[in-house]
Amino acid sequence: MSWAYCPNCLEKDRKIARLREELASVKAKLRYQERTAKEAPFGSSTPSSKVLVKPNTLEENQRRRGGARKGHPGHGRKAVLPPEADRVERVRLPDRCPDCGTALHLVGTLGRTVTHLVRVKVERVAYRLERKQCPRCERTWTARPPGVFPKCLYDHQVLIHTAIQHYLHGVTLGSLERQWGIGNGSLVRALHLLADRLQGVIPALIQEYRQAPVKHADETGWRTDGQNGYAWLFCTEDLRVFRFRKTRSASVAREVLGQAPLPGHLVVDRYPGYNQAPCQIQYCFAHLLRLVKDLEQNFPNEREVLSFVAALAEQLTHAMKLRTRRLGRRQFKREAARIKRAILRIIESPAQHAAVQSVQDLFRLHPDRLYHWAEAPTIPAENNLAERLLRPLVIARKISSRLRVARFGGRRKVGSQSDAGAQTRETLMTVLHTLTQRAPDPAAALTYALDRLAEHPDLDPYPLLFRPPPLANPTPQQRK
Repeated sequence: MSWAYCPNCLEKDRKIARLREELASVKAKLRYQERTAKEAPFGSSTPSSKVLVKPNTLEENQRRRGGARKGHPGHGRKAVLPPEADRVERVRLPDRCPDCGTALHLVGTLGRTVTHLVRVKVERVAYRLERKQCPRCERTWTARPPGVFPKCLYDHQVLIHTAIQHYLHGVTLGSLERQWGIGNGSLVRALHLLADRLQGVIPALIQEYRQAPVKHADETGWRTDGQNGYAWLFCTEDLRVFRFRKTRSASVAREVLGQAPLPGHLVVDRYPGYNQAPCQIQYCFAHLLRLVKDLEQNFPNEREVLSFVAALAEQLTHAMKLRTRRLGRRQFKREAARIKRAILRIIESPAQHAAVQSVQDLFRLHPDRLYHWAEAPTIPAENNLAERLLRPLVIARKISSRLRVARFGGRRKVGSQSDAGAQTRETLMTVLHTLTQRAPDPAAALTYALDRLAEHPDLDPYPLLFRPPPLANPTPQQRK
C-alpha cells in the first residue's frame, strides 16, 4: 500500500504545530500575569511590602486558637522568692479591725509577686568639680565627673539607653526626643561619639567570624544618603557583623571574609557575590524549595511538573528539618545519606519538561554546594538564622530610613542616612547584637566598658566588652 504525498496537508500540519506552540506560550504568559497580579512580581519570594492585594486568612486558620498544643509544659505565672526579688516590701495592716475596731493579732504573712516599672527619667546634674594644685610640681588637677566622657554632655547611661532602644528595639530617635526632651541632633551626635569609642571592636569580631565553623550571610536593600544600597549581615550563633554599603558586589563579602582559606562552611543563598568565598559553601534549601514550588504555580496542569515538585519538595523539607530531630550521630548520618540519595535520584531521573530540566541542571551545576548539611547536624541546610536577624532591620527601614547627620563642627544634613550615619549604625548594631548573645546584661557590660574607657581612652574595648570581670553581686538571672 502506498501513501500519496500532499504538500498542502504537510503545510497545514506544520501550521497547526506552530499555532499550538504559540498558544502554549501565550497561556504560560497569561498565567504568569495572573499570578503576578495576585502574588506580586517575585512569586513566592516577593516581600510582604510588595504584595499588591493580600488575600484574607482562610476560615480554618481564623478559627484556630493561639498558643501551644494541649498538654504542653506550662509556662504560667510563677512566684518570685525573696532572695530572687529586686526588692522585698512588707505591707502593713492597721492595728484595729476596720469593721468593729477590735485590736488585730498577727497570724502570719501572705506572699505576692508584682512587677513594677521604673520610669526612665532624664536628670540634669550640675557638678562642681574640685581643682587642686600640687605645691611641689605646681600642677593643677581637676576632678572628673563619674560615668561620662571628657567634654560630653550626656553620661554613659544616656548613650547606652539611646543605642539599645534605637538599634536593638527599633524605637525611632523622634520618639526618644519626645520622651526625654533631648534634641534629635544631640542624640545623633551622642551615637556618633559612642560608635567612635567602640570602633576598635569590629576587626576582632570579623576575625572571630572568619574562624567560626559555621557562618551565615545575607543582604537586603538599604538606602544611604538618598542612594539605593544594601545592608549586609554576617553572623554565627553568637556573633553578628553588619555592613552598610552602596553596592551589592562581591567586594563587601571579600571585605569581611578576606581572601585567605578559611575553616568551616558558609551558608548563603545562590547570590553570586559569595561565590569567591574562601571556604566551603552550603546553599540554602529554603530558597531552592521556593524555586521548586514556583514550578507548580507556573504549570498547574503539567503532570510531570507536579510529580517532580511533590517528590523534590518533600526531600528538601526533610533535609531542612533533619537537624531538629535530635538524632544520634550515627542515626543522623544514616538518615542524611538516605535523603541525599533520594534527592540525587530525583535530579538524575530523565525529564521531558523544560522547567523540570532547568531545576535539575541547577542541582547538577554545583553539587559541591548542596550536601554539606549531610556531614554533621551542626551544618544547617537553610539560612534561616541570617534571614530572621535581618527582619528587624527591614522593619526599621520601613519605619524610618532617615537619620539626621550631625558631624562635629560640620554641616547638618537631613534626609536619608549619610555615610557617617551608616558607619555609626553598622558599628553599634554589630556591638549591641553580638553583646545580647554573649552577656546576660548588655547594658551592664556596656557600662563597665565605657567607664573604663573614660578613665583610660587607650584601652582596647574588645576585652572590656566581651571578657568583663565577674560581677560582684550577680542576680539569680545573671548567675544563669
